[in-house]
Amino acid sequence: MLIALAAVLWALLGVFSQRLLNAGVSSTEIAFYRAALGGLLFVAHAGLTRQLRLQRRSDLLAFVGFALVGVTLFFTALNMAIDAGGVSLAFILLYTAPAFVAVLAAIFLGEKLKPVNLVLIALAITGVTLVARSGGGGMEVGVAAIVWGLVAGLSYSSYYLFGKWVLRRYQPATIYAVVLPVGALGLLPFVPFDAVRLATPALWLDIALMAGLSTYLAYLVYYLGLKRVEASRAVLVATVEPVVAAGLAALLFGERLGVLGVLGALLVLTAAVLTSMLPREVATTAQEP
Repeated sequence: MLIALAAVLWALLGVFSQRLLNAGVSSTEIAFYRAALGGLLFVAHAGLTRQLRLQRRSDLLAFVGFALVGVTLFFTALNMAIDAGGVSLAFILLYTAPAFVAVLAAIFLGEKLKPVNLVLIALAITGVTLVARSGGGGMEVGVAAIVWGLVAGLSYSSYYLFGKWVLRRYQPATIYAVVLPVGALGLLPFVPFDAVRLATPALWLDIALMAGLSTYLAYLVYYLGLKRVEASRAVLVATVEPVVAAGLAALLFGERLGVLGVLGALLVLTAAVLTSMLPREVATTAQEP
């Protein structure tokens, strides 16, 4: 239930981001507020629980690298994908991450790409191709939407690879108290601060809920749940995220995937679930960001 709650909270990101984009706030600014305000909540949490300390100074470089990829790039790419093609498309393409993990783990971690990995990667690619050829209402399946969605999936995969190492040493509060503020600093030069000019109570409420519910609380309840179930089951439950996101997008923004899009989405999600459930010697066990 905790993991399912986290998935729903992450799915709400699509609603908050789309509403803020419609209000005229830029993708980078949305990403900045999510990282900065969510980071402040984790700093307060880590400070109160005395977890605001790194074990080794040499770990800081790894944290900074992850922050730039997993926060600065990922948060921005997801918003750019939503802006270019809609919430449904962005969250479907986000779940190409396990396929990217299999490839990157083979390149950087020396893990073998076995035939089953290649089949599942091909399944994910086929799904993306079908989604790219799909029509639908209330959304635009264009080059920019596909590219940014895949960049989001690629940068999202850093959570799986980094998480495999860092969760052995640190509590989630410590991790996010460092990487979210650092990621926000990486975004700072690209923020026009339109939200200050456009300030309305509804706009700032969306920003506050995005940081409080879909960032701080979502990460917190996910890792509480992960302590109680194995990672493969956690990923399986968390796959409701794009389903909920697509449902909310259909209800609130009139987004509809065509027949090919629905079929492609099913292939992408099937590949994500099966890749995440493979034994460790076959594929990297996924950790949801």
